[in-house]
Amino acid sequence: MILVTGAAGKTGRAVIEVLARRGAAVRALVRRESQLAPVEALGAREAVAGDMAELAVWRQALSSVQAVYHICPNMHPAETAIGQTALAAARECGVSRFVYHSVLHPQTEKMPHHWRKLRVEEALLESGLDFTILQPAAYMQNVLAARESIMSEGIYRVPYPVETRLSMVDLADIAEAAAVVLTESGHGGAIYELAGPEALTQVEAAAAVSAAWSRPVRAVQISAAEWRRQARSAGLGSDQVETLLRMFDYYARYGLIGSGNILRWLLGRPPTTFAAWCRSVAL
Repeated sequence: MILVTGAAGKTGRAVIEVLARRGAAVRALVRRESQLAPVEALGAREAVAGDMAELAVWRQALSSVQAVYHICPNMHPAETAIGQTALAAARECGVSRFVYHSVLHPQTEKMPHHWRKLRVEEALLESGLDFTILQPAAYMQNVLAARESIMSEGIYRVPYPVETRLSMVDLADIAEAAAVVLTESGHGGAIYELAGPEALTQVEAAAAVSAAWSRPVRAVQISAAEWRRQARSAGLGSDQVETLLRMFDYYARYGLIGSGNILRWLLGRPPTTFAAWCRSVAL
């Protein structure tokens, strides 16, 4: 039995689907009871609802589990404490494998949510568990949040300079890689940086969207103040907004670039390019 936490999110759903196709027995941990049926429909054989900040929930979810794929809710301010609780419960329950969904370049203290993941990685190194750490780049799927403005105005708005170079990765590739390390041997003690095959500027990304979606698209930088207004109107909390703004400031200064070599090795094929992904989701 493999436990997937944060299973109702886009990453958890994708991982469950791939594991189910491989015939793996999956138990899903979700936050609310209303999410139980949807994850079971994706292929989870069992599902548990509860707050992953609570040790009792972990004990229930980990019963008779051999491996864990731990995804903490995105930008959760208590991610470090949740990770420590998860590790304590995994040791207590005799879990054989612990795979942690981290982030590309968690060493960057200037991005608080990255830094919190590094603290979990540190605890995992000291846990005595057989572990693998996955460090994915930002998902190509995140571009879909701008689909409305791209389709109606031909504008891809980003809150950092359009020359900013970023690595991205297809979520489907990440789910496949996660299934590999969860179901195949030889990945104990590994820390895998997972990125696509290229690091594009936002101008280059807009050009790829334009070519795939058959319409002129240009990248335009918006101010932090404008992005903040949009984010608050969309319902993001103040902590999330400020965390993301610090991330955007980091991007503007340094970019975020990773290598696609490890993902190529894990998948046994080249990782999906951004252009290919754009074509796959074109209207």
